[in-house]
Order: sequence, then structure tokens, then C-alpha cells
Amino acid sequence: EYDLVGTIVGVVERDQVITGNRIEVGDLLIGLSSMGLHTNGFSLARKIVFEHCGYEVDRHIPELGTTIGDELLRNHKSYVKAVLDLRKHCEVKGLAHITGGGLPDNLIRILPKNCQAVIRTNSWCVPPIFSFLQVEGNVSQEEMFRVFNMGIGLVIVVPRDHVDGAMVFLEDFGETPFLIGEIVSGEHRIEII
Repeated sequence: EYDLVGTIVGVVERDQVITGNRIEVGDLLIGLSSMGLHTNGFSLARKIVFEHCGYEVDRHIPELGTTIGDELLRNHKSYVKAVLDLRKHCEVKGLAHITGGGLPDNLIRILPKNCQAVIRTNSWCVPPIFSFLQVEGNVSQEEMFRVFNMGIGLVIVVPRDHVDGAMVFLEDFGETPFLIGEIVSGEHRIEII
């Protein structure tokens, strides 16, 4: 048995690095849709699907419209071209790739200490795979958001006065953006409501 691991290394000019240090109260959060699990949550997903439910990879799941194997093997979406082009059109203050740890553990890494991110879960439609896993595995909402991306693969932080242009640009680029929240003054944390 083998594990396959991939790594990407890039180069960026120091003054072009997006660290999140310019994020401030009033900035808005744009979430770009994921195409499924991407690369995280597979241990829990496998446990639910194959151990708890006893499904085989070719089991068709009506609510997913495909087999569980095809659903779990969906490609991981790349956001790099959209983000690089977006930076030419508006200020991008922060980026959080939603990997292991979900929205809470990834977004907190870019927030300044005096800022809190408020995420509104009713601002996007969670893909069926996540609802399926939550019901079949009897997983709490809190754990779902800590393990899975819940349909948001990348969060982009932009100034409030740039959000309309950013949303239009991302839609025209072929992305599915959602206005998922905002930065408020408060304790350094992520609030999911």
C-alpha cells in the first residue's frame, strides 16, 4: 500500500505576499464554492460511508446523484488563476484555503488579534455530500465545520467598497462566489451563525 502526496512551492515578491495583516473591521468575506470534500475529511467520510453504512464504492446514492466513490473522488478545485486576476481588479486583504480544520481553523490564521470573523451559514447552499455525511454519521454541526469545507473552498477578504466589483469579477471568471460574512471588532475568533 502506498500513499501519494503532492506539494506545490511558489515564488512571490515580498511586497505581494497576502498575510492578512491589513484586514480590518468592516471588511467582507467572499467564499468560493468547493467541488466536494477537496482534500480533507476523508478519514471521517470513509468511516461513515464504508464502516458505519457498509457501502461499496459503486453504491449509487440518490441524494448525491452519483456513486459514493465518484463523489469522494471529485477533483480538488484550483483557485489560483481567479485570485491572481482578481488582485489586478481589487484589493485582496486576506486569503484562507479551507483545508483540514475547516472554516474556523483556517480563517483564524489570517485574522489580526483585534478582529472577529462572523460567518453566516445561510449565505450559501451546502452541497449534498455534507448533509449526507452529517445525517448518516450523526455528526454535530460544529464538528462538520471543523472537519469539512462545507462547500466553501477558499475565503477572500476584501474591503467593503470592493466587494461588488469582486463578486462580479469572480462570477464573470466562472467562479461561484458567496458573500459569507464580515469582520467585526471583538475577540480573536471565528463565529459561525
